[in-house]
Amino acid sequence: MTKFKIHDAYITLGQFLKAKGYIGSGGEAKFFLSENVVLLNGERRMERGKKLYPNDIVVVKKDTYVIDTD
Repeated sequence: MTKFKIHDAYITLGQFLKAKGYIGSGGEAKFFLSENVVLLNGERRMERGKKLYPNDIVVVKKDTYVIDTD
């Protein structure tokens, strides 16, 4: 499990995917989420605007991340 540090109270799923390099721009998020399984705390999520908070666990492809703060 890899820690992903955020500097605000939350980050959106689309911003997270872009920051980790899964997509090149925010506009690609909708397509990526429709073609790939992304789990947030064990549930599939397809909303690019879904807010991720500290201690949330995100699984993209075979990578697992925990949202963390500074």
